[in-house]
Amino acid sequence: MQYHLNGFKPGNYQITDEARKPASPPPMVDLPKEVDVLIVGCGPAGLALARQLADFDGIKTCIVEQKSGPMLFGQADGISCRTLEIMEAFNSSDLLEKEAYQLHSNAFWEPDAQHPQQIKRTHKVADARLGLSEFTHCVVNQARLHDILLDGMAHSVTHLVPHYNRRLLELVVDQRLTQDLHTHPVTATFERNDASQSGRVEIIKARYVVGCDGARSAVRKSLGIKLQGDSANKAWGVMDVLPVTNFPDIRVKSFIQSRDSGAVMLVPREGGYLVRLYVELDLLARDQRASQLALNAEDLVDKARRIMHPYRLDVKEVAWWSVYEVGQRVAERFDDTPADNPQGLIPRAFVAGDACHTHSPKGGWGLNTSLPDTFNLGWKLAAVLQGKSHPKLLQTYAAERRKVALMLINADREMSALVATRASKDAAAARTSTADIERFIARQNGFIAGTSIGYDPSWLCTGHEHQALASGFPIGQRFHSARAVRVADACPVQLGHLNKADGRWRIFIFGDAASPLDATSESIRLVRFLAEAATSPVRQYTPIEADIDSVIDVYAVFQQQALTIEDMPDFLWPAKGRYGLRDYEKVFQSSAEYDLFARRGIDRARGCMVVVRPDQHVATILPLEAHAELSQFFDEFMLK
Repeated sequence: MQYHLNGFKPGNYQITDEARKPASPPPMVDLPKEVDVLIVGCGPAGLALARQLADFDGIKTCIVEQKSGPMLFGQADGISCRTLEIMEAFNSSDLLEKEAYQLHSNAFWEPDAQHPQQIKRTHKVADARLGLSEFTHCVVNQARLHDILLDGMAHSVTHLVPHYNRRLLELVVDQRLTQDLHTHPVTATFERNDASQSGRVEIIKARYVVGCDGARSAVRKSLGIKLQGDSANKAWGVMDVLPVTNFPDIRVKSFIQSRDSGAVMLVPREGGYLVRLYVELDLLARDQRASQLALNAEDLVDKARRIMHPYRLDVKEVAWWSVYEVGQRVAERFDDTPADNPQGLIPRAFVAGDACHTHSPKGGWGLNTSLPDTFNLGWKLAAVLQGKSHPKLLQTYAAERRKVALMLINADREMSALVATRASKDAAAARTSTADIERFIARQNGFIAGTSIGYDPSWLCTGHEHQALASGFPIGQRFHSARAVRVADACPVQLGHLNKADGRWRIFIFGDAASPLDATSESIRLVRFLAEAATSPVRQYTPIEADIDSVIDVYAVFQQQALTIEDMPDFLWPAKGRYGLRDYEKVFQSSAEYDLFARRGIDRARGCMVVVRPDQHVATILPLEAHAELSQFFDEFMLK
């Protein structure tokens, strides 16, 4: 798709440039007096959480934003493979794939040895993340991602929309009430700043609050949570431009280092014409902020021209620009309980996204770490509020996501030092080359893509002694999708796309060497256990009046080819809904073309079961005969 030919215009890219208009904010209405979950901030973390909770009819959610309406320009643009996998859980990945610029190649430029004042391309390489996911790392305006999440919220069963023009004045968590889950211990006071009722104060009470309100988070400050880390005293400029240039790699992600003028990281943007430039600026003095440099957009363009000499750079329009200082900081705590929570308290207030980790934007990690923060938290809040899971589930958010934030900060510190041509106050004086950047990207490709991020062993991530049964599904990491063929209609399907953001657990049964038509095969024994046994987690935790897959959704993948759906046990094509319609989309087979068992290292002789959490991460791998162990896993945290 091509757009922005005659100037940058935000909005829905499915509409032509001439007709496209930005989304309007919803009308101002009063805040509710009492909610289950209060979300402060409409960034990617807040909207991803709201999008997830919006689909639960029995949960009352409110999301509040200080700005006057939805984002239109700038900020993040990179969408990692893992973020696209999460957007597929919301049934929205196809729009992003269609509209975004997909990164397939990287180019590296350094000073020309023969003419040092000029730059010269050293080489091009394929993007290191290709093949890590069925999706490709892509680039699109963050506002477009927001629009898709907002649209999903508005069309959900709860029709959730944000409340704009509210500034958080005070947040109080009554510690006397936090361990009584029937109470609303959170009291938030907001001031309206719209023209019609500026200064009016509104108070809302909540069972839980999640601060997704950015690096200067008022929620984090109210909770007394400190950021740990420092600034590198290094400034960079960033701008989205529509250029006319003879630079040959203007549509390729490029790392450019000049001899004397600094560095540029160039990222092509969606639509075929728009380009983002990260421009290295000078060192900052001690205690100096980037906002004090008094630079404007033309200053950034002039600097970029000098770095990219001898190539011409004629910027016709600057759609958005900013100047920032490099710094890496992580919150000391991610919730309102004491560090390490020795008393085992149930948290009632959380911080997520930039509110608990800040860094430079060059690695594209901000949005792609913030959104998974709340994708981790959302299903846990829903499970506790619905009475399906023990509230100790909420304690796992901080433990799982703070580890990721610390990894992010270390990677960003290294990336920032490599891309720059001038050392920061803490960096070594030795000059790095673009080859160093290439090696870093290759080494960190799984982390950059988000696909190798995993959670440590716990009662939510267990069974590591059985990892060899399915080596391609690392326990703690996201379920790595692969194709299988649906038995009912021979349709190839990405198994990972069955893991939707609906709060359900999934059990994937990968059959053993024995045919599922053989009643003595371990896979069919497991199916009978799940369908009939009193200790089956499906039977124990599914309400009597609900569909059999409403809490734990079971799929089967067999090696054998001559299978028909009518020969399968009823449990694998159950009758559901008000009319008792049969579900034909739970049984698959591994074909010679896709060979799922080979691709994901599944033991062909023994098979296995893979349990997948509602956030798509692998929770445990068990032998097919481990019926008691499967029940014990769910008994640890599920409530009847």
